[in-house]
Amino acid sequence: MGKPQMPSSPRGRRKSSALTLACAGLALAGCIDLAPKYHRPAQPTPATFPGTAASADDDRPLVGWRDFFADARLKAVIEQAVANNRDLRIAIANIASARAVYHVQRAAQFPTITGGPSATFASVPAEVAAGGAVPQGAASYSEHTYNLTAGVSAYQLDLFGKVRNLTRAAQDQFFATQAARDAAQITLVSEVAADYLTLGADRATLKIAQDTMTSGQASLSVIQARFDAGVDSGLDVAQAKQVVQQARFDIARLTTQIAQDRDALDLVVGAPVSDDLLPAGVVDEPAVLGALPAAVSSSVLRRRPDVVAAEDQLRAMNANIGAARAAFFPSISLTGSGGLTSLALSSLFKGAAATWSFAPAVSQTIFDAGANQGNLDYAKAQRDVALANYEKAIQAAFRDVADALAQRATIDEQLSAQQALTEAANQDLTLSAARFDRGSDTYLNVLIARRTFYASQQTLVAARLARAANLVTLYTSLGGGL
Repeated sequence: MGKPQMPSSPRGRRKSSALTLACAGLALAGCIDLAPKYHRPAQPTPATFPGTAASADDDRPLVGWRDFFADARLKAVIEQAVANNRDLRIAIANIASARAVYHVQRAAQFPTITGGPSATFASVPAEVAAGGAVPQGAASYSEHTYNLTAGVSAYQLDLFGKVRNLTRAAQDQFFATQAARDAAQITLVSEVAADYLTLGADRATLKIAQDTMTSGQASLSVIQARFDAGVDSGLDVAQAKQVVQQARFDIARLTTQIAQDRDALDLVVGAPVSDDLLPAGVVDEPAVLGALPAAVSSSVLRRRPDVVAAEDQLRAMNANIGAARAAFFPSISLTGSGGLTSLALSSLFKGAAATWSFAPAVSQTIFDAGANQGNLDYAKAQRDVALANYEKAIQAAFRDVADALAQRATIDEQLSAQQALTEAANQDLTLSAARFDRGSDTYLNVLIARRTFYASQQTLVAARLARAANLVTLYTSLGGGL
């Protein structure tokens, strides 16, 4: 027969029961999730953009700005901005902050274990130590205690998912800051390109004003000489001066505008841009953008970083509802420790010196004057706000794309018409000047033709800028790329 089993000691049974309870509690932790099940809201926009055919979800990869922009100097300026812009640095720092908050909150899902050695030295009068009368002159009693312990203090069992939902909310907030950083970079790229193109257009317009002033001054000299010879009237001289003074005014205005354009570009880049990287005139083809397919799904908007950030915020608010609901249920905390205790350091590591303690606690709110309900109502209201912000972000993105596509559909026709108008105005000026030189026409027609040609040149520059800027707008509104 086998050896009979000896009955376990009461101390062993208590220790086994405590460990069983702790393991059971840890197994139950996180079994219940009171957060509403998240479903992505329906997209509050048409399935396709105006002027495009129906299409399935658009999952084409986004084009990065290095592949999108074709102008080498513009790409160099954008590269400098990505490295130096302060707003982008702030966005990156916000990511680090959100990541740290998430790590702190996630740590609450695990017990914090502390431990360390300690020693107590005490001297007690013999009468006190004996608990009664002792012979006179008896020595005092000295006590030395040595401890080596490790334990867990007030570890919350996450039975109802409060800590887990708070962790999930912190994680979604972290994801939102990452998406916000991506949105900030795309906006930065767009701003740099817009400022760069505007500077080039203003420089081109300044060149037109300078050429107009030069030709106007030449005409004024001729007319002044003809007036001095009694051929032309003072009216012709006054009309010729109008063109010169108008161009002179525009040159002063544009010189100021170009200086401001340069300051704006330096600010958004975060450092001075060298002169050799600046555009001398209009950049007609700043980007490479192939023809859009006939079918473009508006689902591409869900990949825009600002929309992604809005949805991450919505997920975070949804998780906060679960945390607020969990506050209505009991809170269970575990405190325990184990270690070694001895009256002599030499016997601290002997088997008889082992000690342990385990103290579970349960608390339930009985009356809080509606605080828990208020917190739950607040969490639900914040979820509704986040839902509205998400839908608003999609609607705003849809409008951005629709407006850009509407302009793109007609911008080439506008540019072609303006080019033809400018050529016709130039021909009109040439013929009017020839008729005036032959004495068969008045200078008024020359003045009108010169003004028309001057204005049409400026409008042509504006149309070329609008076409280039439309490409940048499409890059941004369709979600861009990093």
